[in-house]
Amino acid sequence: MSFTVTILPSGHQMEVEDDESVLDAALRQGYALPYGCRNGGCGSCMGKLITGEVDYGPMRPRALSEEDEAAGKALFCQAYAMTDLEIEVPEIGAVKDIVVKTLPARVVEMNRLNHDVMELRLKLPAIERLQFLAGQYIDILLRDGRRRSFSLANPPHRDETLELHVRHVPGGSFTTQVFETMKPKALVRIEGPLGTFFLREDSDRPILMMAGGTGFAPLQGMLEHVFAQAIDRPIHLYWGTRSREDLYRDEQVRAWCAEHTQLRYTPVLSEALDDTTWEGERGWVHETLLRDYPDLSAHDVYMSGPPPMIAAARPLFLAHGLPETQLFFDSFEFAEDAVE
Repeated sequence: MSFTVTILPSGHQMEVEDDESVLDAALRQGYALPYGCRNGGCGSCMGKLITGEVDYGPMRPRALSEEDEAAGKALFCQAYAMTDLEIEVPEIGAVKDIVVKTLPARVVEMNRLNHDVMELRLKLPAIERLQFLAGQYIDILLRDGRRRSFSLANPPHRDETLELHVRHVPGGSFTTQVFETMKPKALVRIEGPLGTFFLREDSDRPILMMAGGTGFAPLQGMLEHVFAQAIDRPIHLYWGTRSREDLYRDEQVRAWCAEHTQLRYTPVLSEALDDTTWEGERGWVHETLLRDYPDLSAHDVYMSGPPPMIAAARPLFLAHGLPETQLFFDSFEFAEDAVE
């Protein structure tokens, strides 16, 4: 059985089967709706349910609060149509023509960036290249059917290898393999590019970027893309970590600031109580950003990092004047069968 879904404001119509989510049906038919983790954890795919009914199974998705649901919002990566639907969600034209591929890749380089972050560089077959937008991610497909999602840290123009920043998650089977047994020349299978977290180049507003931990990876790709394309917009990067060691590309960012006057940089440490030599910001990164920019209405904000950071920052940023259409985020969901 299938139902008709009308996407507003575009007016596009599509068919959704009763065994697929609204998002899966949209992607299958070439409609680029926003999404991130695809497991209900990040909230990137949230939109408005204008008419009709959807079902989420036995549990409401984590990123959909009772208040959201009462306000008529839905998470389309987890929503299954029970009737014909009218939904309101922005379509993203930039990803429409990019082909998602499943490809083999070889690990050609492994670099320890600090105590718990490894840089992996993957090489595709000689006849293949991955077309992607700065900020998107790929899935590594494991042999048991599970997948692990990692943002592409390299920009599209630097695609000879794909750069991933892998944080060692305690108890994580794949990340433990990366840190303990994986060697260069190892073969993996990937699927991508995925996601709708990418730089919107049709805006001229100044940009605020906020990273938590390895959430720096997609922002690195965006920044390198900005520099390569000579995009002349003011950018202020905030990077929140626990300790100074976790700022694994701090010197690189400072070098960019010296070379590109449009870029400002504020690192923020949340657990620097014993670091008496640290003269920078301390506390929560989103609170530091709001002290500097109490009115966000004239900015585009890009944030990526762990779900608690996204969950804390999103409502506060909106309360400080940021329109939802100017907020773009990637929640690094660490679920066992999703993202590490």
